[in-house]
Amino acid sequence: MADLTTKKRIAIFGSTGSIGTQALDVIRANPALFEVEILTAQTNDDLLIKQALEFHPNAVVIGDESRYHKVKDALAKTLTKVFAGEQALEEVADFDSYDMMLAAIVGFAGLKPTMKAVSKRKAVALANKETLVVAGDLVMQKAIENRVPIIPVDSEHSAIFQCLVGESRNRIEKIILTASGGPFLGKKPNYLVNVKRDHALQHPNWAMGAKISIDSATLMNKGLEMIEAKWLFNLHPNQIQVVVHPQSIVHSLVQFEDGSIKAQMGLPDMKLPIQYAMAFPQRIKNDFLRLDFRKYPSLTFEEPDVKTFRNLALATEALHKGGNMPCILNAANEIAVWAFLRNRVGFLDMTAMVEKTMEKIPFIEKPGMQEYFDSDGEARNFAASLINL
Repeated sequence: MADLTTKKRIAIFGSTGSIGTQALDVIRANPALFEVEILTAQTNDDLLIKQALEFHPNAVVIGDESRYHKVKDALAKTLTKVFAGEQALEEVADFDSYDMMLAAIVGFAGLKPTMKAVSKRKAVALANKETLVVAGDLVMQKAIENRVPIIPVDSEHSAIFQCLVGESRNRIEKIILTASGGPFLGKKPNYLVNVKRDHALQHPNWAMGAKISIDSATLMNKGLEMIEAKWLFNLHPNQIQVVVHPQSIVHSLVQFEDGSIKAQMGLPDMKLPIQYAMAFPQRIKNDFLRLDFRKYPSLTFEEPDVKTFRNLALATEALHKGGNMPCILNAANEIAVWAFLRNRVGFLDMTAMVEKTMEKIPFIEKPGMQEYFDSDGEARNFAASLINL
C-alpha cells in the first residue's frame, strides 16, 4: 500500500469541464496517490458543490461572483474555503498547499492562474493549450527560470512528451501531430455552409467540451496545437507537421535525425494522458480499455485539406509570423466559436472572422505580457464587431 505521506496534492483549475471531471475520476480511482487541494469552476455551481462535498478540498473558486453565496452556503458545514471572481483564481494559484496544478480552464482565461503557478514553482499539468498559444515565450521562459515541469495533457502533446522520455540527447528532426479530421472529414464548402451547432459538436472519436469540439470540426484545434508544440518542445515551425488519421489510434509521432520514428498509441481516452501527467514520472495501473489491433486492421493517414478548412492555414501563418499573431488568432477564434455556439454566425463565418481580425490588429514582433493582454482585448472587440454584419 502506498505511503499516504507521498500523496500528490492536485489543484484542478476547471474542475467541472470534460478534463476536470475525468481528472477527478483518476483521483477517485487512486486515493492513495492523489488528493484534491483546490477546485475551480466558472458557472457550474451545482457540480462544483457536489465535487467539493465528495473530495473535501482546502479551497474552491466559483468564477461567477453572483453564485458565490449559493456555493458558500452549501459548503458552510465543511472546512472548505470558498472564493469567487477572476482575481480569486490567481489568489488560490498563489497558495503553497498544492503540488501540481491541472490547468484545465478553457481559453485565454487560463493564462493568469497558470503563470502564477509557474511563478510559485508548482508543477503544471497543462490541458489549456491557449496559455502557450497566447504567450508561450513568456510562460516557457518563466518555467525554465523556475525549473518548473510543464507536462502536457493534450493527447497529441502527451504522445510527443512520452516519445521523448529518455531521448534528451537526441535531436528531433520533426514531430507529426495527428488529427482525426473531425466530423466533417472530406466535406467541401458547399456542405459546410449549412452546418449547424449540434452537428459540429458530434466528434467521431473523442468526448470533449463544446469549445474544443468546434475547434476540432474547423481544424483550428490542430493549428493551436502546432503553436503549443513549438513552445513545449522548443521547435522551429518547419519541424511541425500535421497528418489526418481518422482512427485516432496513433496520437502523435516523433522523427529523430537518424530517421527513426517513435509513436504513442492507444484508444482515444483522455483519462490516460491525464493520469500520465499527474503521476509522472511513474506509470500507474488502471482498468482503462486496452487497444486490440485485431479490431483495427487498417490505420490510415492523409494530408489535411487546408483549402476547405482554412483555419489550419491561418494558424500555420500565425505560427510562422510569431509575435502577437497567435494571440490575435486565438482571441478572434474564441469570439467566433462563442458566436457559432449561439447560432449568431455560420460555420464558415468563423474562419472569415479570424482572418479579418488577423489583418486588422497591429502586429507586434516582441510583445510583453501587457501587450499580449492588450492585443487579446483589441482582437476580441474587433471580432465581436463582425458578428451579424
